[in-house]
Amino acid sequence: MSRFKKLLPSLSLFLFPDLGFCAQKLNVLFIAVDDLRPELRCYGNKEIHSPNIDALAERGTLFERTYCQVAVCGASRASLMTGLRPQTTRCWDFKTPMRKMNPDALSLPQHFKAQGYETTSLGKIYHATDDDFPQGWSKKPSRGIGKHYASPAGIEAKKIASRIQRTTGVRTNGPASENGGYVSDNIYTDGAVAKAAVTRLKNYATTEKPFFLAVGFTKPHLPFNAPAKYWDLYDRAKIKVPARDKMINGLPYDGSSWGELKNYSDIPKKTKVLNDAKTRELIHGYRAAVSYMDAQVGRLVKALDETGLSKNTIIVLWGDHGYYLGDYGEWCKHT
Repeated sequence: MSRFKKLLPSLSLFLFPDLGFCAQKLNVLFIAVDDLRPELRCYGNKEIHSPNIDALAERGTLFERTYCQVAVCGASRASLMTGLRPQTTRCWDFKTPMRKMNPDALSLPQHFKAQGYETTSLGKIYHATDDDFPQGWSKKPSRGIGKHYASPAGIEAKKIASRIQRTTGVRTNGPASENGGYVSDNIYTDGAVAKAAVTRLKNYATTEKPFFLAVGFTKPHLPFNAPAKYWDLYDRAKIKVPARDKMINGLPYDGSSWGELKNYSDIPKKTKVLNDAKTRELIHGYRAAVSYMDAQVGRLVKALDETGLSKNTIIVLWGDHGYYLGDYGEWCKHT
């Protein structure tokens, strides 16, 4: 396990149960979050509504100087799950499967599995859904069945974008953000994943076998979509537009093309600076998505408490990398 000491995640906290002397193997609930900036209330940003993660931070250990190995989800996750740097894993992008490039690597879930744990992956853990199966996982991983868009306008825009992509070959998506209306959290993928995870925890409570349950939430990854009640937590008029006229020292003016964002239908393809209205809209959507994801974390913690599993379960929450939200005129994760 010594090589796991190398890990430098971008956002992480750990919650350990009150153990005293314990010979019992502890369960592990590992929560991975996509594109989460270290801007939560527990990190000092009082504008963000993140009560469930804040409560974990209050009860556990919050890491304030942690850094990811590379600001791309697939590569960062491969690094975390193996304890190896990208130059060793040879995973630099989001597409390359960890296990294909590293057939002999010992992954984190693989280690737990070898120690007699039931290891399960729900939602987005590795970028490739089946990565590290069967080596690391006891069962085939599941991504969830929720929607990316919930509103009629968003669903129609996504259909149009899909048709354009099929006919032109140009990667295209629906709008970059969506207020999904007053719908159930389970309409979107993360809600569906949380529901499945709660069911899995309740099943674990009836067995004595220790578990390593990895739950991956996609929000606040693009598109910034969430039910209306999470948008209602924020006043868009009060959202500050970041300074965009001063670049980071040494960064070329066109240091990043933020092409990921420009794949979305409502984002101009050739612009180098988004206007204030669109900037506020996207920041609003990102914050709503953060609060939506935070609520799903709360559902998992509640399930642990209600089943009694919290007495012997370690919770780890980790963000794969940070994210630009118009800072210095930059957007997206790449740096």
